[in-house]
Amino acid sequence: MKKYLLLFCLMAIVQMGFAGTMPSVDHGVLSDSVVVEFGKAGRIVIIVNSKEDFEKLKLMNINQIIRELDLEENEETGETTIVEIKKKDGSSKQVVKVTEDGAETEVYIGNMRLLVDETGENTKVRFEPGLKRKSDPPFRTYFNLDLGVNNYLEDGKFPTSDNPYAVKGWGSWNVGINWMAAQRISKGFYWDFGLGFQFYNFKFENRDFQAVRGDDSIDFLQRTDVDGFKSKISASYLTAMTMLELDFGKMNDNGRRGVRIAAGPYVGYRLGGQSKYVYRELGGSGRKKDKQDTGLYLQNFRYGIRGELGIGRVKFFTTYDLNELFQEDKGPALNPITFGIVF
Repeated sequence: MKKYLLLFCLMAIVQMGFAGTMPSVDHGVLSDSVVVEFGKAGRIVIIVNSKEDFEKLKLMNINQIIRELDLEENEETGETTIVEIKKKDGSSKQVVKVTEDGAETEVYIGNMRLLVDETGENTKVRFEPGLKRKSDPPFRTYFNLDLGVNNYLEDGKFPTSDNPYAVKGWGSWNVGINWMAAQRISKGFYWDFGLGFQFYNFKFENRDFQAVRGDDSIDFLQRTDVDGFKSKISASYLTAMTMLELDFGKMNDNGRRGVRIAAGPYVGYRLGGQSKYVYRELGGSGRKKDKQDTGLYLQNFRYGIRGELGIGRVKFFTTYDLNELFQEDKGPALNPITFGIVF
């Protein structure tokens, strides 16, 4: 099937190249042209310069024509360039390109796309005129959304359940909204930077403990006088980040089909922080809430490393604070860590 597509594309280029000299009447062709008509309105036009050329054409078969084209296929990407225009500055522009991915073949002719799908029992052909392939601008801006789960490390380990500040993984959310910009350094290599708002929520596994502000440090008070439902601390930060990104899909001209990796530092300034304890009186009904909007000895600044991994159209992220969540000697030595997905 691919050989026939290559021949079709070559003939299509010839057809477009000589379209201006064609008569305007129906089925009109040049006297030195061979026309193969198919379907309701399909035509393949072969231009020959002399009777001798026509005699040679009659002796050739489809396989020989393909060999005469001397096409080279990129074994890694499955792409074959049929027509290429060389410019004076040494650069080139691909006019016709064929990409074969298993049972699917894409043919780009200028801004037109021909897709042949042989994955099913029947071969499906779809033609899309006026299609513009997405370019890779040198600079772009965009918004994204982080959604992840929080925890923290104490001496390189997650706190065990016997600690009052041990975190319940499900429910300890991280939500971030970021304005990002990407500067292309080279093909598939980018410098990303941006500003964002991050909201951290650490939900305690043991809901009988309430985080309160003591005289000199944060205290975890065990509440035996009430029936606790939820206990947590939260903090919000204005964050600036920068990363270097490698997009292997763009390097290999595969768009978003490849793997993307990025890493870099970030810094944040705390905007707010509080503790929240939801409980019910023993023997009573209805829930009550206790809040302390005092910051709970949280660090005003945070800094760390962010990493991202993109596979196809899905992107994951992780962040790790190099400094501790609480001020020195004001609480346990905890370094926040987050895992999540980028939308």
